[in-house]
Amino acid sequence: MSISILAAVIFIAVFAGMVLIHEFGHFLAARFFKVEVEEFGIGIPPKALTLFHWKGTEFTLNWLPLGGFVRPKGENDPEVPGGLAAASPWVRLGVLLAGPTMNLVLGVLVYSLIFNQMGLPDFGKVKVYDVSPNSPASQAGMKVDDIILSIAGEKVSSDSQTRSIILSHLDQPIEITVQRGGQTLTLTATPLSSRSQQEGALGFVPGAPFVPASSWFDTLPYSLNTTFEQARQILLLPAQMIRGTLSPQEGRFIGMKGIYDFFQTTVNADVQSREQPATPTSGQPVQPTFFTLSLIATLTITLGVFNLLPFPALDGGRILFVIPELLGGKRVPARFENAVHAIGFMILIAFLLYVNFMDFLNPIHIALP
Repeated sequence: MSISILAAVIFIAVFAGMVLIHEFGHFLAARFFKVEVEEFGIGIPPKALTLFHWKGTEFTLNWLPLGGFVRPKGENDPEVPGGLAAASPWVRLGVLLAGPTMNLVLGVLVYSLIFNQMGLPDFGKVKVYDVSPNSPASQAGMKVDDIILSIAGEKVSSDSQTRSIILSHLDQPIEITVQRGGQTLTLTATPLSSRSQQEGALGFVPGAPFVPASSWFDTLPYSLNTTFEQARQILLLPAQMIRGTLSPQEGRFIGMKGIYDFFQTTVNADVQSREQPATPTSGQPVQPTFFTLSLIATLTITLGVFNLLPFPALDGGRILFVIPELLGGKRVPARFENAVHAIGFMILIAFLLYVNFMDFLNPIHIALP
């Protein structure tokens, strides 16, 4: 199977799966709070066939394989007994939160799978993961899998500290002490200010080494922290762009084509990493990459966070209308709320069309670490 076809299959399966997980969260919460659900659809209409009925819910299969939907009874009409809009504000809040929560939980599970395969980061140590050819690091004799003990006489314990020390000694020869197998070596290299930020002053990639996880439960603190940090970074994107620490190109939205291009790149990198022969120096297999799984985790976390934004038609926008009722006991008129969501939905569709159009007009540049 070609990389393009494999990437397309994974792209469709992942996109559909993320949306279905989201909608299934709404469905489970609705059923838990005894809100009637008229239909749970797999795929987007038009309807292909009815799969089965369960406790008053029609489960359908639809022609467009891009996710799914859930249709609670009386979703926008508080006059319909037993419907979502007629439920208490706490019930509506629970149902609305359940979809994004399921996406975030999925992100945690995907990262747990990655850590279970890669191992757990051994914070406090710094490992060399890549050395650019003809770079100062390469010329000094630095090699992949070296453990950096100290730089310029200062003991290092994190990749951020490593970069900080290097940047404070630009264009100055510095001694780098590394551990290579059972040997301790001292190398001399000069970080160059003339090299770009992408190249790096010395031209190597530092990071924490990984140790095997003894059980799946050991991965949970790391996967929870990684999911939280990624969600936080997504929310900080606008502020970073305003401050100028992130370029508009780096913080731009991408549509279907952009996501598919990402999958092509990550799938190709992961396949190549698994086809590489053992390293000639150690005879050990090359560490496989998990770029595609990382992308899946990023996408589902982004979907969860995006849906929590207080914009009309999104779950977060609907939650915004529940808050006044929770705090003051007075409900916003349903007609006004529905009108706001209808306008928000049209704006959202226009925005998504623009984002997808820009994917073709200005394709995103993808560079994996």
